Amino acid sequence: MQEFDKSISFDGRDIRLKVGLLAPQAGGSVLVESGDTAVLVTATRAKGREGIDFLPLTVDYEERQYAAGRIPGGFFRREGRPGEKAILTSRLIDRPIRPLFPSWMRDDIQIVATTLALDEDVPPDVLAVTGASIAVLLAEIPFYGPMAAVRVGLVGDDFILNPTYKEINKGDLDIVVAGTPDGIVMVEAGANQLPEQDVIEAIDFAYEAIQELIQSQLELIKDLGIEIVKPEAPEEDQSLISFISDRSSKDIKHILSQYDFDKKTRDEALDEIKQTIVEAIAQLPENDPIAVATTEDAKAVDKAFKKLTKKLMRSQIIEEGIRVDGRQLDQVRPISSRAGVLPNRVHGSGLFRRGLTQVLSIATLGTSGDAQDTRDDMTIQDEKRYLHHYNFPPYSVGETRPMRSPGRREIGHGALAERALLPVLPSIEDFPYVIRVVSEVLSSNGSTSMGSVCGSTLSLMDAGVPLTKPVSGAAMGLIKEADEVRILTDIQGIEDFLGDMDFKVAGTDAGITALQMDMKITGLPMTVIAKAIQQALPARIHILEEMLKAIAEPREELSPYAPRLLTMKIDPDLIGMVIGPSGKTIKAITEQTGAKIDIEDDGKVIIAAVEAEKAEMARKMIFNITRKLNEGDVYLGKVTRIIDIGAFIEILPGKEGMIHISQLAEGRVGKVDDEVAIGDEIVVKIRGFDQKNRLNLTRLGIHPDEAAAARAAAS
Repeated sequence: MQEFDKSISFDGRDIRLKVGLLAPQAGGSVLVESGDTAVLVTATRAKGREGIDFLPLTVDYEERQYAAGRIPGGFFRREGRPGEKAILTSRLIDRPIRPLFPSWMRDDIQIVATTLALDEDVPPDVLAVTGASIAVLLAEIPFYGPMAAVRVGLVGDDFILNPTYKEINKGDLDIVVAGTPDGIVMVEAGANQLPEQDVIEAIDFAYEAIQELIQSQLELIKDLGIEIVKPEAPEEDQSLISFISDRSSKDIKHILSQYDFDKKTRDEALDEIKQTIVEAIAQLPENDPIAVATTEDAKAVDKAFKKLTKKLMRSQIIEEGIRVDGRQLDQVRPISSRAGVLPNRVHGSGLFRRGLTQVLSIATLGTSGDAQDTRDDMTIQDEKRYLHHYNFPPYSVGETRPMRSPGRREIGHGALAERALLPVLPSIEDFPYVIRVVSEVLSSNGSTSMGSVCGSTLSLMDAGVPLTKPVSGAAMGLIKEADEVRILTDIQGIEDFLGDMDFKVAGTDAGITALQMDMKITGLPMTVIAKAIQQALPARIHILEEMLKAIAEPREELSPYAPRLLTMKIDPDLIGMVIGPSGKTIKAITEQTGAKIDIEDDGKVIIAAVEAEKAEMARKMIFNITRKLNEGDVYLGKVTRIIDIGAFIEILPGKEGMIHISQLAEGRVGKVDDEVAIGDEIVVKIRGFDQKNRLNLTRLGIHPDEAAAARAAAS
């Protein structure tokens, strides 16, 4: 393809698109630049594999350390497995673009975004999302696009389009919105307890900007002489659907209206109906078109039965306003909450249940040395002091499968819960702990991510973390048939699986802290988005009230097994003195007290020990090492060496002075050994300093009260 450049002036900042310059063998490729950030996005299509009954779409975001002028750490000095930020960015690209491919497509599609240059002022993620849409259009893949994304920040009362990292950190909102000509298709947000109306206005503000980017894509494609390939669904034989519908619609409706059925009972009843269909097809002649179709496609009955069940469930909600469990559209499932469910060996625990969804969250308190190093993760922060991890074992849905390391979904749900709780955590100055929360999904039937937010709030309060406010969350769903729209509060598994939207809203009674919206259709208007956000508010408040019945406020005391932290500040020039040669001094303090000691570059020292007395002992030792020595100060010291003219006394760890033979006792001393021996503890006074700043000590002229005070201070 011939090289072609296009520049978009976008709210005072240019976005530059370069086509035909890089990756000529990819199906479609575009270099998206803004400031000094450059992201190469490619889309490639290959013939589908046999037996695939889903859209095999793969989205990968690649970070290269050279983009920021860095060399990777580690032995191999090259990039390894993607970090958390790269995985979250892959999801950010995948989520808005996946519903825009036709559901019937079976070709392999791979989208790869690679950050080639990184400007600390311009985040690459939203550029990659928009670039993915352009690459797909260039590759002429059937697509309900174009699609574009923007980020919006809020500093003071002003919305900022595509803010810098500094503006994001300074503001009260970080929201990414993706949209198509049909409406909004994805939202990802963190907020500092913003009112619902402010968030709605931010999404509306973002969608206006998205329209500009969509128009620019259309102009680019037109200038290149490329036609957008609109999906055309292949004709579908309705005979199997009709066969199943005639024989089972009434029975399926009956099962869906049995509101007292739990998930297992309902699934088993539907499976029984499906089995009767299988048996009926088995009685057909071999040459019957339906028998032939099911023989050629072993999953044909499953797909058709699911399609019919989906249609009938959605029809029940649209026409009757009743859900499969009998709830009204805005009704929350029964809730139970507990705090402190595990022995206090763990620092805090919370158990949250909503319907059949159950999440156990465990909070652990650590020291600054436990913070996660993020320098290789291409972020502006060097470390994370709050970590939220989410686990989803197979037994939570009654299945068996191999246990693997966390996948993208687990990492994404953990990041969402982390974002929801960050605004209410105490400052590092007020609570100098590193905090890790692990949410174990014990049972899943919809909205486990919001369940983990609720369970984690309980666990943090149980651990004694002084949250400014407790946080709850609810997942909103949607059923859209033509012009009929129904918004569902607190969706369960079947409503998520067969519905059109999963919209998670978390926050306090003062406002929203996190949003995440994903669609299965090509977009929603702002009116529907606004209604969903507003409908989530009473649900969140109700859930919060139920949670606070278990624990109303953070516990005043930490677990007896949580580390006790003491902080102190020393002169940065004295850090080496505390550490000692080859770490000898700090190792000795640690061995003697059992405390864990972390020293930061600015001289901040954090001391942790399970027993407060041990932490105080370590603090006192460090204080003594770094304290300024003055003439006349009295110490209890230990004799470390003896020479002919005197003895060397260690008055503090790493601080040694000499006492001359003439200063050992009143009157003449014949031999040093007559007065002291190695290992003796004696009270000495600083007599002065020589020209090399070495200590001169004496045993003379020490008042009994001074000696008593020195012994007490050393004890």
